[in-house]
Amino acid sequence: MVGNYKVITLCGSTRFRDAFTEANKRLTLAGNIVISVGLYGHSGDQEVWENMDEGTLTRTKEMLDDMHKRKIDMADEIYVINVGGYIGSSTRSEIEYAKAHGKTVRYLEEPEDN
Repeated sequence: MVGNYKVITLCGSTRFRDAFTEANKRLTLAGNIVISVGLYGHSGDQEVWENMDEGTLTRTKEMLDDMHKRKIDMADEIYVINVGGYIGSSTRSEIEYAKAHGKTVRYLEEPEDN
């Protein structure tokens, strides 16, 4: 909590850009501080990636993955954007990380395995 506000980090595939935007608005209007992704690698921001050599691309993706874990560290909970139930390997890793660090995990769509 920061002041009276719960801090929530959004997690999920960046292919769901519209769902990220909607969740950010809804959660913010509900009185939460929302931390989101900085880039949409699967649904935009191609100009960031198009001229990178393979080594720089790998290092940048590793940095962004680590940075998102630090965003989870700052949060009280994570909110998983799992449109159609989709949860990829990066998001699974973030869910496990959040759970291991005592964070509440909520979902846009309740997963079948819960």
